[in-house]
Amino acid sequence: MDYAVLKKYTKNLNILFVEDDTDFRKEFSELLLDIFPNVTTAVDGLDAFNKYKEFYLNKNKYYDLIISDIKMPNYDGVQLVDSVYKINKDQLVIILSARNEFEYLLPLVNLGIHQFFTKPIDYNYFLEDIYKLCNQIYHTNLNKNSDLIRINETLFWDKNKRKLLREEKSIELTKNEIRFVATILNNNGTICTVDKLIDIIWEEDFDLNPDITHLKSLIYRLRKKVPDLYIKNIYGMGYIHEAE
Repeated sequence: MDYAVLKKYTKNLNILFVEDDTDFRKEFSELLLDIFPNVTTAVDGLDAFNKYKEFYLNKNKYYDLIISDIKMPNYDGVQLVDSVYKINKDQLVIILSARNEFEYLLPLVNLGIHQFFTKPIDYNYFLEDIYKLCNQIYHTNLNKNSDLIRINETLFWDKNKRKLLREEKSIELTKNEIRFVATILNNNGTICTVDKLIDIIWEEDFDLNPDITHLKSLIYRLRKKVPDLYIKNIYGMGYIHEAE
């Protein structure tokens, strides 16, 4: 882990960390403060939502990232994320969950969370994913006024022309591959469920009854064609584009 590069991506970010367990909140917030200069802690979902609104009133902007537990008093993680998305549908959210809380995750994926980690947290794995996410936030901010989405040093997605470019040369994609790439890249790093992808990709194929097999076949061919597109399967949830 190159901390100098990580700090380049995190130095201007504001984080809201939500956890009702006092000991874990103290331990994990100390880790976050080693990464991010500005970390606000909240003791439960309602406290977090109030602080979220207060931050916007004071700063005229939203937190760059919310990191939240699932099971909490006064708003659980699902209620918190749902309430936040009604105010700001583009909010980035990471969820921390115990191993027995899997049933909470699918509603959160459907809402649009960006990542989840199972407790106890593997800190090395967490740092690697934070690095990728903050890299993505950094380049998303650079790309906001551009038609091009940077995927890596040589690979770009032209949003207007719906073309995948390598060193300014177009990569030939099928109609369905274009729909997949557009959906996964325009989803701002959130997990795309299998059902959502199937509905979008095959929306005009009335004579076909597509299922997960069709989707996996499409992704297999696309990975062979563009191996550095970095499409990650989140088991039981869907697919996400990972930053370089």
